[in-house]
Amino acid sequence: MSQSETSSARRSLQVALGERSYPIHIGAGLLGDAGCLAPYLAGRQVMIVTNETVAPLYLETLRRGLSSDLEVRELVLPDGEATKTLSSVERIWNALLEAGFNRRCTLIALGGGVIGDMVGFAAACYQRGVAFIQVPTTLLSQVDSSVGGKTGVNHPLGKNMIGAFWQPRAVLIDTDTLKTLPPKELSAGLAEVIKYGLIRDAEFLAWLEAEMSALRGLDPAALAWAIERSCALKAEIVAEDETEQGVRALLNLGHTFGHAIEAHQGYGSWLHGEAVGTGMMMAAELSHRLGWLAQAEVERAAAIIAAAGLPLAAPAAMGVEDFLARMRLDKKNVDQRLRLILLQALGQAVVYDETPPTLLDELLESFPRA
Repeated sequence: MSQSETSSARRSLQVALGERSYPIHIGAGLLGDAGCLAPYLAGRQVMIVTNETVAPLYLETLRRGLSSDLEVRELVLPDGEATKTLSSVERIWNALLEAGFNRRCTLIALGGGVIGDMVGFAAACYQRGVAFIQVPTTLLSQVDSSVGGKTGVNHPLGKNMIGAFWQPRAVLIDTDTLKTLPPKELSAGLAEVIKYGLIRDAEFLAWLEAEMSALRGLDPAALAWAIERSCALKAEIVAEDETEQGVRALLNLGHTFGHAIEAHQGYGSWLHGEAVGTGMMMAAELSHRLGWLAQAEVERAAAIIAAAGLPLAAPAAMGVEDFLARMRLDKKNVDQRLRLILLQALGQAVVYDETPPTLLDELLESFPRA
């Protein structure tokens, strides 16, 4: 499959995890063909969980595509990162219990990353684990959070600190849903797309540089290829390291800095992708100060992040200790050693835990604020 092919073609990828392997189906109009989900339903009981923004747009389309023989229930939650809490997950459990859903039920997450993470966590815990399917409707969730089985909720002290690894049975990506995505949300999703090029695929990064205006203009063929390549790269990494003991940590480029921004500013104040965009710039600058990236490479990273409509500066209100206090809680840290994802070259990332504290302090002190 090449980027020059039309967007109308449907394609499928496989996340290779042995008996937990599952497909990623990508194409336009897939929500209207939800019958393709039938092979991945555990039984007759289905609960669709979505939010107040997505429900009016796509809930009825998804429901119509499911067999009339199924017992289908719906739960519509409030929208926004601030709702990604245990109390929201408890609402999902309450709905399942009130409906009498058993261990052979299937949860369908219809929405962005917040819905996908919460529904996955609810599925991981309900009766010690039930089936769920991801139907992501934002670019960020399509290329990142819906794939790989990371589920969970936020805590006031840190993002995604409470959760579980729980793989979906399938991921259904309807590229038509991006037509209703606000430009700011599209830019947030592009942060994760750029990430894949920076950490693993320099050729893809160069393609993104050339096609960024087409991507922001919702060109169907460009978006389809960007989603497919991003999902393929993530599936490859997840198959190598499902529970993030090694190489999967590379997927967190920019996230240690970005999560600190989200937690400090209040969840939802900055979109996740916006925080990651700034975080990737901080990682690139630190990589330069370690002698790995040339200044021209840092400028190239800045140019593509800015072209995606993402911020290049950290929040004005965040001081050095504001960053460090939250970065010390990062899940990648081992034995109180701060582990960062940095760049030895564009397209080549590394997990690094030997950053001199003074160098990190200098970066945090001098990095642009806005």
